[in-house]
Amino acid sequence: MSNPRTSPDPNLDRMPSGIPYIIGNEAAERFSFYGMKTILAVFMTKYLWLMNDTPGQAMGEASATEKVHLFTFAVYITPLLGAFISDAVFGKYKTIIRLSVVYCAGHAALALMGIKGDAAIWFVVGLALISLGSGGIKPCVSAHVGDQFGRSNGHLLTRVFNYFYWSINLGAFLSTMLTPWLLEWYGPHLAFGVPGVLMILATIVFWLGRNRFIHVPPGGKTFIRETFSPVGIKAMAKLSVLFLFVAMFWALFDQTASRWVFQAREMDRNFLGVEWLESQIQAVNPILILTFIPLFTFILYPKIGKIIKLTPLRKIGAGLFLMGAAFILSSTIQEWIDAGKRPNIGWQMLAYLLLTAAEILVSIVALEFSYTQAPRTMKSMILGLFLAAVALGNLFTAGVNHYIQIPEPGNGVQKRLEIVAAQNHKSTAYETHPGKDGSKGTPDDLVYSLQFGSQIQVAVPGSESLEVAASRIESWVLANGSKLPRSEEGENELLGLKDTWGQPLNYHLENSQTARITSMGPDGQRQTEWDVGIRIKLRQEQRALAKSWTESFRPDRPWLERRKEELGYREEQNEQETGLFTRKFFAGGGERLEGASYYWFFTALMFLTAIIFIPYARFYRGETILQE
Repeated sequence: MSNPRTSPDPNLDRMPSGIPYIIGNEAAERFSFYGMKTILAVFMTKYLWLMNDTPGQAMGEASATEKVHLFTFAVYITPLLGAFISDAVFGKYKTIIRLSVVYCAGHAALALMGIKGDAAIWFVVGLALISLGSGGIKPCVSAHVGDQFGRSNGHLLTRVFNYFYWSINLGAFLSTMLTPWLLEWYGPHLAFGVPGVLMILATIVFWLGRNRFIHVPPGGKTFIRETFSPVGIKAMAKLSVLFLFVAMFWALFDQTASRWVFQAREMDRNFLGVEWLESQIQAVNPILILTFIPLFTFILYPKIGKIIKLTPLRKIGAGLFLMGAAFILSSTIQEWIDAGKRPNIGWQMLAYLLLTAAEILVSIVALEFSYTQAPRTMKSMILGLFLAAVALGNLFTAGVNHYIQIPEPGNGVQKRLEIVAAQNHKSTAYETHPGKDGSKGTPDDLVYSLQFGSQIQVAVPGSESLEVAASRIESWVLANGSKLPRSEEGENELLGLKDTWGQPLNYHLENSQTARITSMGPDGQRQTEWDVGIRIKLRQEQRALAKSWTESFRPDRPWLERRKEELGYREEQNEQETGLFTRKFFAGGGERLEGASYYWFFTALMFLTAIIFIPYARFYRGETILQE
């Protein structure tokens, strides 16, 4: 590489020549990241347990949500490391190139998982490498864009950050539409492999632009001295308060990759004649971004600016309230689902419209604002703190989902039963787990069984009373148009029924197809690991797959069906069939905060955050600092 410029050309009043390479790199890199992230929640709940030679145990939604947000936390906390390495040691270009190689290795691990060894280990290693690679380059790329501009063309900075965000969402839209389809029909290897190929392409595109970039040298000791100087500490402190508000925004926003996916699973996903996959709905966000960026930039901002002064902080404040409105709608949708309805996915798309408008007002504006407020030698570090706010928000969401999970008494029994079956050369293994009293051979014992080709089943104490209650609910269903009773109707049907400990049984409608009957168990307390129950599910008739333009490009059956057949897994081994219904006993598990209550909790937090933001925005004082 020839000696590049280390500062912008003071006479250049147009777009720098390196910008197309940065934009192209970002589009391909975002395709790879969002393509992988889009399918994470669905993969963990529906695919991961089938990746080894013997089926494992399917992951619950709260556990998957926790892990999705812990991964996102890791992706957005590592920018602090990347920013330090960039600003103090290597500079932005070298940091981006080197960590991109780590990034590619992470995608390779995901694409190869299950081929040999424990798939879960490959999965964790892949996510760890992607966290380091993706997170490490994030602040460097954003700051690298700003480094290309000086005073003479600084007026183009707002436009190029919008172009930058536009390229992000172009890549995100394409991958969000493609990778769920690849996962559905061709399985995890191809679904994770294609994003890996795009990451390699992103790295090559960035390398091709090496001689056209402004390469701001690392600050070294100067960077460290100025970072911890009174000016540096003051800049970080002032912006850190802003980042706390931004963190709560991301605590809600990033649930589009977890809770909103699970919500979409329970909705009618036929919209305008197209049957959407649950994780494909996320593509609504980037396609709206592509539409809204020019709308906001060239129409709404100028028109509203004639009425009131549109400062960056005012835009952010409006975005926080809009995010609260988006979650009001998602909370209402969940209330409909809790009532046994199956609302059309168009309602969630409307929530995405509000959420996307909020993203433009908060994410894009806060990104640019953070760059302009950062001292010259601290651009990457300040953007690293901005991204750490995303991490903090996701850590909060992961923490909530960890707390609300009710443990299962048989934790870890899967591996033990597999070992017992292998040692005794049997297809079925059993394990007795002591109940609340801690002693085996007593009435509250739980008996776990694992038969080859199925998931774990549990025999629970008091199963007779649970089956009587299930029969009563099933009779109600047959007499009322083959639909499950609402929660209050089901409770009325169970009046007078007691469990084996003399306690009333509780009925809860989960969605239009599933309900559960629960006993408080031997400890007599609700929502503990000693709860036992039975889950009733209406059996659905197999629908013919809709014809589409993709038909000639896909196999005759989805990958999951072919994989289960390959492993010898049979659904009927896992559940009791009783005509129109299937039943399955459970012990513990579930969530302390479920259904619409979960969504309303985050809605209230968002509006509280938006209200507290108002005085902060009113009294904030700062200055614009560009790179020269």
